[in-house]
Amino acid sequence: MTIQWIKAKEPAHAQFIFAHGAGAGSDSEFMQNMASLLAEQGINVGLFDFEYMQIAKQTNKRRPPERAPKLLAYFTHVIEQAEPTLPLFIGGKSMGGRMASMLVCETNKKINGVLAFGYPFHPPGKPEKLRIDHFGQILCPFLVLQGERDTFGTREELDALTLDKRPEFVWLTDGDHSLKPRKKSGMTLEQNLQIAAEHASKFIKHHC
Repeated sequence: MTIQWIKAKEPAHAQFIFAHGAGAGSDSEFMQNMASLLAEQGINVGLFDFEYMQIAKQTNKRRPPERAPKLLAYFTHVIEQAEPTLPLFIGGKSMGGRMASMLVCETNKKINGVLAFGYPFHPPGKPEKLRIDHFGQILCPFLVLQGERDTFGTREELDALTLDKRPEFVWLTDGDHSLKPRKKSGMTLEQNLQIAAEHASKFIKHHC
């Protein structure tokens, strides 16, 4: 089990264990870029691959994610390797953020907060199939950084939704599931990622 640490240049004030999405591992451009941006904000970021993604890379064949219990068991082992002296936050991109939000409902480990970048509220085109049953059990602070036109949960859909626990939302202008805006929006992906990282950092500092 390997964690890649992207460490802050100055002494870190917190650590963030950052899980990848369903289709791309910890070496994806989004994961690496966001980890670097957070490290610039004084946060040590730990990246890892779930077991199915490790096999996919070894065999050079795409694999579907394992079922939630197995993903959560592996995530639990990963956070046991966290640095004991730093406040711990966990989260992820899409599926990774969902797993992190589920993990805080069942772990005994002290977790200061959970962050989800592009939470998959429902499969695209199936808004009735919500993945929010556990929200009421999330006892720690919860931040969702969501593109306004994310097909897994748009701003319009989520503003109208009643949630057992409503996360703190940061909306990224015209962003898709990876926070990427269209050219006509006047924003760039780099700007949205920077804004997301700054809001994530403020959330972490506030809850350390």
